[in-house]
Amino acid sequence: MSVKSEGDGKMSRQEAGRKGGEKVARERGSEFYRRIGKKGGKKVAEERGSEFFKELEGKAAKAGKTKLGVTPSKGSIDRKPETSIQR
Repeated sequence: MSVKSEGDGKMSRQEAGRKGGEKVARERGSEFYRRIGKKGGKKVAEERGSEFFKELEGKAAKAGKTKLGVTPSKGSIDRKPETSIQR
C-alpha cells in the first residue's frame, strides 16, 4: 500500500477509492447505484436463496439498527446525522 507523502504524487488506497467513488457518483448519479444494488441483490438471492436475507434481517434486528441507520423491521432509512449513530 502506498502512503501519500509530500511531493511524490502517491496516494493511499483509501484516498484513491474515495476519489474514484466520488467521480462515479458525479458522472453516473444515484440511479446507477440503485440499478447495480438491485442487480447484486438478485444475484445473491439466486446464489444463496431467500433464507440468506432472512438470516441477515434477523441479525440486524437483533443488533437494533445497522450502522447505516436502516431499521430492518420497517426497511426504512433513519435520516439522522451520522454523529447520532451509536457504534
